[in-house]
Amino acid sequence: MTREMDRAQKAIDLAREGLNTAVISGGDSGVYAMAGAVFELAAAQKLPLGQKPGELYIKVIAGIPAVISGAALLGAPLTHDFCAISLSDRLTPWEVIEKRLSLAGQGGFVIALYNPKSHGRSWQLAKAAEILSRHLPPKTPVGLAGRVGREGEKTQVTTLDKLAEKDVDMQTLVIVGSPSTFVYRNYLITPRGYMDKYWSGE
Repeated sequence: MTREMDRAQKAIDLAREGLNTAVISGGDSGVYAMAGAVFELAAAQKLPLGQKPGELYIKVIAGIPAVISGAALLGAPLTHDFCAISLSDRLTPWEVIEKRLSLAGQGGFVIALYNPKSHGRSWQLAKAAEILSRHLPPKTPVGLAGRVGREGEKTQVTTLDKLAEKDVDMQTLVIVGSPSTFVYRNYLITPRGYMDKYWSGE
């Protein structure tokens, strides 16, 4: 962490020397990850992009972002409209993050929270829970998915009013349910509307 631009620049330099170069990124490289750093640097340096001689060819390989793999462990929380917000204020001012949280809460989205807490950022998750509680009921279901796809993978289901006291870190994805999300046998389910429209109840 904090060396992303150095890594991206090194990859660009090696590629421009004619070497096949890979930048490895956790989850999906286009979601809070390295693809953006590489493209931003290429744009800032006005490098020609493409597959012709003298051009820099960048190919992004799709991965599985934490919001998708974490949601799969927690059930079906993303089957209606959702958004993702990073709680890291290293690159985004906290005032902007607060506004996004408030608007997402008002909008009734399922909200996936990335980067909820680190050693140097211990208060943001509690503040996020406070902001969301202005717009969502205290018992709104919340799912925690930690170390997804890695050793020590674990999930937990809680509620918005208890979120601030939970033990989370930078490798934990937090999914705050919408007003319609419910819990069934420790799984989060956000209805899409199929039951109301197509199921007779039999």
